[in-house]
Amino acid sequence: MESITSLLSIALGAVLVNNFVLSQFLGICPFMGVSKKVETALGMGMAVIFVMGVASAVNWPINEFLNSKGLGFMQTVTFILVIASLVQFVEMFLQKAMPSLYEALGVYLPLITTNCAVLGVTLQNAQKSYNFGESLTYGITGGVGFLLAIVLFASVRERMEFAKCPKCFEGFPIALVAASLISLAFMGFSGLKVW
Repeated sequence: MESITSLLSIALGAVLVNNFVLSQFLGICPFMGVSKKVETALGMGMAVIFVMGVASAVNWPINEFLNSKGLGFMQTVTFILVIASLVQFVEMFLQKAMPSLYEALGVYLPLITTNCAVLGVTLQNAQKSYNFGESLTYGITGGVGFLLAIVLFASVRERMEFAKCPKCFEGFPIALVAASLISLAFMGFSGLKVW
């Protein structure tokens, strides 16, 4: 059984220290595309938490089976197939249960399939040889880190709508500047250690 300290260390690392978006720069496409409004950012973040958590839980036994049979070279392909299936499930659920969120997310919802943060969490689980509990913790808290980053950035972008800035910075350029400043702020967590 995993110790609480180990799981806490993994969780804090995934959310703050090694945040997929702000430290590892994975998943930038949905981060920039869906962060204009907090509501859509929250919906995307929740979908990513679900997909990362379930993908970690499903891909762990698959990875164990592939490695035990000497089929480790099939790892990435199988991970992508599992992630694509999960995203299709999420897309069908949102289309039926929350059509307004489904419309707001638009093309970015299917992009979770190619979101390198989702694939990154499953690959890092395999590289770090996490057991099932650690993989699940890393997957869910990696999604929580994505949610935190995208909601913070969406709230900053909403505030920037009313801010005056030079003409050359209006729109996407000022969003990139804001994203870089948030990323710099998260780099302050890089010295955080859990005893």
